[in-house]
Amino acid sequence: MEENYQNHPLYARDRAVVDRLLLAVRPTEDDLTNAGRLFPRYNGFPGALDIKADLSKCLQQWRMTREQLNSKCFEIWNSGYRPGAYTEEVTVGSGADSE
Repeated sequence: MEENYQNHPLYARDRAVVDRLLLAVRPTEDDLTNAGRLFPRYNGFPGALDIKADLSKCLQQWRMTREQLNSKCFEIWNSGYRPGAYTEEVTVGSGADSE
């Protein structure tokens, strides 16, 4: 292990995201923006070598460069995209309301 190796406080959460990204054959806007935000988080970070390698592997699978990813993320954000802004069933109230 490297002398300056550190654990990132968001490692566990980010590891789960990267694992999902590795499964993406055709990346969605969420996939692209997640990859786009994780690269800068781990750039220069002394640790999380597996996450760094797997993010690069995602780009290889998607046949993209970092520059292409950044450009695509810029387009996505400028189109009005916001994470989690999708329609899903919303349950209002608590279980006590049904009694």
